[in-house]
Amino acid sequence: MTEFDLIKKPWERLLELVEAGDSTQLLDFLNSINPMDTALAISRLRMEEQGRLFSMLNPVDAAEVIEDISDTQAADLIEELSPEQAAAILGELDSDHVADLLGELDDEDAQAIIDEMDPEEAEEARQFLEYPADTAGGLMISEYLDYLADQKIHDVHVDLQANRQEYVDYHVQYLYVTDQEGRLCGVLRMHDLLFLNHASLLQQVMISTPLKVTVDATLEDLRNFFEEHDLFGVPVVDADNRLVGVVLPEAVEEARRKRSVHQFLGFSGIVGGEEFRSMPLLQRSGRRLSWLSLNIVLNIIAASVIALYQDTLSAVIALAVFLPMVSDMSGCSGNQAVAVSMRELSLGLVRPNELARVLAKEAGIGLLNGLVLGLMLGAAAWFWKGNPFLGLVVGGALALNTFVAVSFGGLIPLALKRMKLDPALVSSPLLTTVTDMCGFFFVLSFASLMLERL
Repeated sequence: MTEFDLIKKPWERLLELVEAGDSTQLLDFLNSINPMDTALAISRLRMEEQGRLFSMLNPVDAAEVIEDISDTQAADLIEELSPEQAAAILGELDSDHVADLLGELDDEDAQAIIDEMDPEEAEEARQFLEYPADTAGGLMISEYLDYLADQKIHDVHVDLQANRQEYVDYHVQYLYVTDQEGRLCGVLRMHDLLFLNHASLLQQVMISTPLKVTVDATLEDLRNFFEEHDLFGVPVVDADNRLVGVVLPEAVEEARRKRSVHQFLGFSGIVGGEEFRSMPLLQRSGRRLSWLSLNIVLNIIAASVIALYQDTLSAVIALAVFLPMVSDMSGCSGNQAVAVSMRELSLGLVRPNELARVLAKEAGIGLLNGLVLGLMLGAAAWFWKGNPFLGLVVGGALALNTFVAVSFGGLIPLALKRMKLDPALVSSPLLTTVTDMCGFFFVLSFASLMLERL
């Protein structure tokens, strides 16, 4: 590459090579830049240019490019390829990555690609898609080595030598020992394979009580497992103790990172997965409007409370200053309770059915914090207008609304989890509506009762 090429923006050079149709230089260029620049350069190409890019690469090289970009970007690219092209590329990826990408696609597109895959790989992909993404079944890989308990170490050596080209990309740190039905019997360390008598049967030298997890082990279960056990991987078994895969610690960390991103996007109002500015306008608009439309409906509901008390608000204009303060402060208190519940749910420290326990814990802090905040705001209102009854109205409303917000905020994530909804996505608008509606109601109803003294 010339000095001129080096200073050019990577997407400009990439476009030049795509337009020139030079596959060799294109591959050399992609190999010369880091993954972040690869993702950046590809994102700046138009959809048809991206299609031409992948048509110039063989499946192996295309798969390497796919590994350098996010699953969302990769899924968008794969959707534009023919099912035959997509199947050929996915056939070069690890099984867990294949499952992740297929999970990002529409059911129809995913099925069309699976139909073009090798029958054995297609069956494996269907099996992986049956498991929730954040479980051991959804995170495991099928690239592992297992042998029968009655085989000898010599047999393993022969197999490894005969299939070394296939196994070279496997994450081989342990060998797994199974019976005739595929049930996990033990684990063999590479050290044992190298130094024990070649005539020994695997069942004689294996670790007969291997550590393992089930396919339904949660992300937090896996995280706790790897924190307790410093292993390179853990075998995954089904309900019948049959070995079905292996989970690697890096897969767990990547899944935790994706969950954090998903929760951040949910709290920020981006629904339907990650959003990039390279995506089509209508797709991005739809994802944002799905959240904003819900919020405008909920805000209309909250604002309707003000409409019921507009005469009171007109008579005491000072209340307009305190309405947003009451709803905002209560909302902040409620969001603290939401955050604690979300965190405890993710760590497995609370279960979705423990509503009474969480309510009891949050009611106390809601009452105490509500009284403190209510006294502070009430004193400020009294000092400002010289009217103790105004202070009593806004202070009492804030105290009561804080109690409601904290209690409700602690329960929302648990209730949503029980209803199979995403707490990260729905908790915020629900809490905002409740705190606004209740805050407006408490301030204006208390003011109506004391209107003659205000």
